Parts: sequence; C-alpha cells; structure tokens
Amino acid sequence: MISQPKPSVTPKIDEPKLGFNQYSERLNGRAAMIGFVLLVVIEYVTKQGLLSWLGLT
Repeated sequence: MISQPKPSVTPKIDEPKLGFNQYSERLNGRAAMIGFVLLVVIEYVTKQGLLSWLGLT
C-alpha cells in the first residue's frame, strides 16, 4: 500500500459573503442591534410606543 503524499501548503479559501456563514450572521446581528437602539431612541423622543408611532393603534 502506497500512501498519498500530504500537501505542504493549505490553500486560503475566502468565506462566501452570501448564505449562513460567520460574516453574514455578524452583519445581521449588528444591524439588529442598531435597529433596536434606534427604536428605543424614537420611543423615548416621541413618548409613544412603536405601534402608536406608526399609527396602528
């Protein structure tokens, strides 16, 4: 049995920017945090809840 030689260098493969990967999950989390903070600021400034501010109640 002859064993296959192992490569000496591992190729650097870039992670894709689409789909479920670490980059997209981190970006989505940051966008959610910014959106939540903006929602709290809008509610504090207008003294109304989100549904009242949107005119749904």
